[in-house]
Amino acid sequence: MFIQTESTPNPATLKFLPGKVVMENGTAEFRDGDAAQDSPLAARLFAIPGVSGVFFGYDFITVTKEGAEWPHLKPAILGSIMEHFMSGAPIMGGKASVDADEDGEFFNEGDETIVATIKELLETRVRPAVAQDGGDITFRGFRDGKVFLNMKGACAGCPSSTATLKHGVQNLLRHFIPEVQEVEAV
Repeated sequence: MFIQTESTPNPATLKFLPGKVVMENGTAEFRDGDAAQDSPLAARLFAIPGVSGVFFGYDFITVTKEGAEWPHLKPAILGSIMEHFMSGAPIMGGKASVDADEDGEFFNEGDETIVATIKELLETRVRPAVAQDGGDITFRGFRDGKVFLNMKGACAGCPSSTATLKHGVQNLLRHFIPEVQEVEAV
């Protein structure tokens, strides 16, 4: 098994491509070892000192570090991912749930058409580009001209995430949807 690695715009996060499907549907994000208990692979990765975040996309895994250096962490991470896939164990445990993009959404009655257009643009134009960088971006809400988005994986805490939101996503949404005035991360 050969696992490719790619850098992301977030220097604290690396993207690992195992050459296999990681999450068939949805995404999963783990911000600490306690949450990682829902996933055998995430728990294995959090057992490595210096790992502070794990994110699963369709065909990639992003790992965020804190305090440690990549030359020290990368071999242990690669070994853990390889061992997990070779074992045949599931990515997620039985009681674990995949992130549901619709949970916790908010918007005013009557804005359904605007929200549907926002979601379509995010799904077709934004999410594929963000996934290339090892992250995900999902709709959370729309109120008073402001779109609220949730950034995950490499995008969470990335130094360039503000530029991505303000100059990329905000400009795209404002171009297609005049009612959108601003985009904000939650």
